[in-house]
Amino acid sequence: MIAYLSKLILTCLPQNAISRLVGKAARSRISKYFIKPYISAFKLDTSEMENPLKSYPNLAAFFTRKLKSGARPICSSPSSIASPVDGTVAQLGIIKQGTLIQAKNIHYTVEQLLGCSKEKAALYDGGTFITIYLSPRDYHRIHMPIDGECNQYTYIPGRLFPVNTIGVNHVPGLFTKNERMITYANTQAGEVAIVKVGAFIVGSVKIAYSEHTTNQKQGKYVSVGIDPPACYKKGQEIGLFEFGSTVILLFEKGRMEYLPGIQEGKYLRVGEQIGTYLVQPVKKS
Repeated sequence: MIAYLSKLILTCLPQNAISRLVGKAARSRISKYFIKPYISAFKLDTSEMENPLKSYPNLAAFFTRKLKSGARPICSSPSSIASPVDGTVAQLGIIKQGTLIQAKNIHYTVEQLLGCSKEKAALYDGGTFITIYLSPRDYHRIHMPIDGECNQYTYIPGRLFPVNTIGVNHVPGLFTKNERMITYANTQAGEVAIVKVGAFIVGSVKIAYSEHTTNQKQGKYVSVGIDPPACYKKGQEIGLFEFGSTVILLFEKGRMEYLPGIQEGKYLRVGEQIGTYLVQPVKKS
């Protein structure tokens, strides 16, 4: 009954409109007076911030704050793959028969998540995935997990269910219903899909290589090539959330192995090594 009521309440809320309204309020001048209470409520480490606290004109600017140079060392070991965000590992594993795990007994498919063809989804069958949840207290910028050329992005409009434990445990297929901005990158680990999932109260998801943002009124599905491709080094910034949310990484079969200790519940920081990419042998003609 509790699960049913939770889902009913979440479904009935005008999530997108509320999120746009909160985003607007967070960009207002008066919102700067909520920055210190926000820091206190979530026990944020202000010593990492690039700029002094008084320099942030509103709450939205504080949400998307940059960090001091060197605050997030990027793993440099050969073949390493880095965490793209600060956040907690919600799920990870092997993509079996095109299916990923959302929570216990709740699954969804690659095809649904990416809004793509069966042929495209099949590219990741047998590969690996990792879902990282960013809470309101986390740093909100998104970075490349590996050197690569971003050659395509897809925007899928949708709902904005919360992506915390309440939403994840009570909304089946949550990540396939919420708005998504997906970046495809050609890397030494093959094609990597970087899925940025919008969430309740998230004003928008922004990307470095395009002016396209999420949570637009009457938003329409968009999938376009990036020409010329946008090249980024591991650890370079490729986007940001205007509040906490979720990032999901998808790798092709046999192209990535997790480090021991990377498991559900582990807290990660940008640049921390999460795995190693595997170079496929060159086929002899």
